[in-house]
Parts: sequence; structure tokens; C-alpha cells
Amino acid sequence: MPYIDKGQRIDIDKLILPLASLTPTTGKINYAITRLVHEVIMRNHLSYDLLNSMVGVLECAKQELLRQVVAPYEDQKKADNGSVSELDNG
Repeated sequence: MPYIDKGQRIDIDKLILPLASLTPTTGKINYAITRLVHEVIMRNHLSYDLLNSMVGVLECAKQELLRQVVAPYEDQKKADNGSVSELDNG
């Protein structure tokens, strides 16, 4: 869950904000995320537990993006433009 203490966010945000100011492309974002995960793995003892944790972090980040950002956006677009079919109204 990404909802860490506000005090812990300050140092992390100092690193993220310059990255976010670059012209965003899916390749650059993918690289930054992959590089961060690789660095964490390289700085720690390679183990199934660590690899499993990294996959879990990525999956949870994906799920949180879907839950908090994508779903409300799609709900608004459905309200604006109507359902695709009667299956959407279930």
C-alpha cells in the first residue's frame, strides 16, 4: 500500500519529481521503474522472497492505479458517453 507516513514521502518525492518532469514516454517510465526494482534486487541478497516481494509491489501498484485512477476515469467516460452494451449495466 503506497500510503506511507507523510514525513517519509518528502525525501522520496525529491527524487520522483525531477523524473516526472521529463517528457513522459512509456519507455522512460518503464525504464525508471525497472531500474529501481533492479537496484533494490542488486543491493540485497538475491532470493525468492525478495523477487516475490518485488513482483508483489509491482502488482499492488498496478492494482492501486486501477482502483484509484483508472476506474473512476472509466466511470466518468461511461457516464459521458453511455454504456457499450446492456452488459455494462449489471
